[in-house]
Amino acid sequence: MVQPLSYFYETPSQTAGPYVHIGLIPQQAGFDIFETNFGSALVGPDTKGERIIVEGRVFDGTGTLVRDALLEIWQADPDGQYNHPASGQETMASDGFRGWGRTGTDFETGVYRFATIKPGAVVGRNGRMMAPHINLWIVARGINIGLNTRLYFSDATQANAEDPVLNLIEQKVRRQTLIAERSRRGDEVIYTFDVHLQGDQETVFFDP
Repeated sequence: MVQPLSYFYETPSQTAGPYVHIGLIPQQAGFDIFETNFGSALVGPDTKGERIIVEGRVFDGTGTLVRDALLEIWQADPDGQYNHPASGQETMASDGFRGWGRTGTDFETGVYRFATIKPGAVVGRNGRMMAPHINLWIVARGINIGLNTRLYFSDATQANAEDPVLNLIEQKVRRQTLIAERSRRGDEVIYTFDVHLQGDQETVFFDP
């Protein structure tokens, strides 16, 4: 006998975690269980292009550091080519650039860090050029669905002004949440990109 709908109740939900690090970056959590660990360095000794460090922190809606967030990035090479056959573009030469990386925020400082290269402009839909950018995916406890966003470069002002995705964001002040600031630390070129999950400075997120 089929019960009327009034007899059925929604199953209680639960936030993701707390095993994100163990499942996806176990080495950071102190577990050496994978033969190959996916890391935060996208470059090898022979990788061409300008070496950069992308780093930042993740904040919740109260401005508190999220110390257990996981971040993935994927990006093009300096010629605007993705290292994946499904991209529809010519696959990059094998020069040690993986084009994809994964890391977590540091349990103590809350800082994440990627060693990569600065990407080139990418051909988008309808042949329109997109400004150099890095795609990010963020997940943590309390986030049931991973968040997708982009990082653009503060020293690519003209390209950013013409980027079709940035121009979809009507409020210019909101576009600034996607701009990483360039600086130097010794011999390293640093682009700082903080992610705000909620609040007045909330980062612009995109549908997957």
